[in-house]
Amino acid sequence: MPGKLIQVPFIFSCEHGGNRIPRQYRQLFKGQTRVLESHRGWDRGALQLARRCARDCHAPLYYSEISRLLIDLNRSPHHRALFSGITRQMDACAKHKVCDEHYFPYRERVESAIRGRQPGPVIHLSFHSFTPALNGVARNADIGLLYDPARPRELTFCRRLQTLLRQAFPDLAIRRNYPYRGTADGFTRYLRARFAARTYLGIELEINQQHVRPGSRYWQGMLEQFGRLLNALSRSD
Repeated sequence: MPGKLIQVPFIFSCEHGGNRIPRQYRQLFKGQTRVLESHRGWDRGALQLARRCARDCHAPLYYSEISRLLIDLNRSPHHRALFSGITRQMDACAKHKVCDEHYFPYRERVESAIRGRQPGPVIHLSFHSFTPALNGVARNADIGLLYDPARPRELTFCRRLQTLLRQAFPDLAIRRNYPYRGTADGFTRYLRARFAARTYLGIELEINQQHVRPGSRYWQGMLEQFGRLLNALSRSD
């Protein structure tokens, strides 16, 4: 990475940390327990890992436990998937209310935290997890690191983190810009448009949900080592 990462602060976020539906919207989700508990309802394990890393890195963590099926905090305001098939039926007034109560306050808290670190730089890690198979197609990765290839600092950071993760977990597949592209619509892409590449690094961390289960040695290892690896990386040249 051009320049040094010494003492560069982390800011962590988790947009899909739970599947809670506020009381006033529960009628919409009557009979939807199964989908709420699935990968469509939340990113299982993402918040647990984010909390552990925030503790180990002494970094602030911003998270939401509202289900993405109510409103997706990782989508742009006008993205077609901002509201799910369940909430898309709400009228405009109700949608504005959800945005004002949950969407904008969350995103403004994270953006303000980053702005408060300027002129930076700051490393923002957004924690997510993904289903092992989508539409019948298996995902062939265990950990994904998403970034913008046009931003050299993000590229170098992810290369270094990939190397450390491969050393710590030699049996796992660590891939960059998989299972999604780092430039696809998301919160980090939004923030890149507001902060210069020299002052903001936006990285999305994706964990395969097949490892997020009690008794998984890989999951326990991630919980124990991820923060240590991030700390080591932040002290490197």
